[in-house]
Amino acid sequence: MSLVGSIQSNPAPLNDANGGTVLVVDDTPANLSVLFDLLDDAGFQVLVAQDGLSALQKVAYARPDLILLDIMMPGIDGFETCRRLKANPETQDIPILFITALSEAEYKVRGFELGAVDYLTKPFQKEEVIARVQTHIKLSRLTQTLEAQVTHRTQELSQSLDDLHQMQVQLVQSEKMSSLGQLVAGVAHEINNPVNFIHGNLSHVKNYVQEILDFVELYQAHYPEPVADIRIAAEEIDLEFLQEDLDKIIDSMQLGTDRIRQIVLSLRNFSRGDASEFKAVDIHDGIDSTLMILQHRLKARPEHPEIELIRDYGELPLVECCSGPLNQVFMNILANAIDALEEWNTQRTWEESKANPSQLTVRTSVIENQWIQITIADNGLGISETIRQKIFSAFLYYQVNWQRDWYGTVDQLPNYCRKAWW
Repeated sequence: MSLVGSIQSNPAPLNDANGGTVLVVDDTPANLSVLFDLLDDAGFQVLVAQDGLSALQKVAYARPDLILLDIMMPGIDGFETCRRLKANPETQDIPILFITALSEAEYKVRGFELGAVDYLTKPFQKEEVIARVQTHIKLSRLTQTLEAQVTHRTQELSQSLDDLHQMQVQLVQSEKMSSLGQLVAGVAHEINNPVNFIHGNLSHVKNYVQEILDFVELYQAHYPEPVADIRIAAEEIDLEFLQEDLDKIIDSMQLGTDRIRQIVLSLRNFSRGDASEFKAVDIHDGIDSTLMILQHRLKARPEHPEIELIRDYGELPLVECCSGPLNQVFMNILANAIDALEEWNTQRTWEESKANPSQLTVRTSVIENQWIQITIADNGLGISETIRQKIFSAFLYYQVNWQRDWYGTVDQLPNYCRKAWW
């Protein structure tokens, strides 16, 4: 639209936004020439376009800081040009000032609805044009700076929250493991004393009982025909059966107390009151102690046969490590493997489980005379890819060797132990 406004002479300099690039879009060469000279004298870099399509093409390869856009143009008018610029993520944040002789409110409202930031009405004054251009370039740059700062700060806060979450998870896990270790150690200690008392006295009880049985047999040999009361009492208590079964009962009790003592020992080895001490231990003891605690989960159940346990142990040297946290890791991994096998068994019939039994394999070996490798595997269904990417986000991993190297989590290891992630 052709309409050149009046320009005052000798304006006051307003060059606070020097260095900005302004694209002027107008189909009238005279208007382009006037605005070009005006903005160029004010220190701006000026680009020009005579229609909306040319403006869109120019913005694609020469991004301006601000666009002065005429409304009434042939082909693509200013409104459509503005709409396309704002619809493009690459150009939507460029401030647009409409230049028009139209003063009706509906045009201004439509322009603001499309995303324009201001209007310049023809005829325009030089000071007004320069002041508005400078103001909106400054506002645009401030907005971009603030957005960048907000984005950066948001990223920092997000990272801090992630770090805090990880720390909380580790602290909770550490506290749970510590509490569990203390509880297990306390229970093992309380059970150990009475069990040892019973186990220690069973041998004496067995000797006493045997002596009594020998005495009864001696009595029967010399008095084969007891009085009626003794004969009736012997029949009522089934003396012959008691003589045969009592010794078996005591042997069974000894086996039971042996089993309890083994479990208590496994609990003590698992909890290890000296868990924070860095010392040489037999890794197999820790694995066996953990398996002993989990033994009940390996047994056959009405819904599935027993889980076969395969131990394939290599010749391992003593390993200097913090044994308590390591045993807790064994517990977590073995329990997870058993969970996976049990879930697999629920999806199969008894016959299918019997034909292809569930297996849990624990294998140890020495690698390159330096590293200890511990492999725990099950023959279940495996882990889906979506879950596999997250399985280590809240759990612990420890790898040890016998040259005083240790990898683990920050919150459970002594200062002299090295730390690493998965």
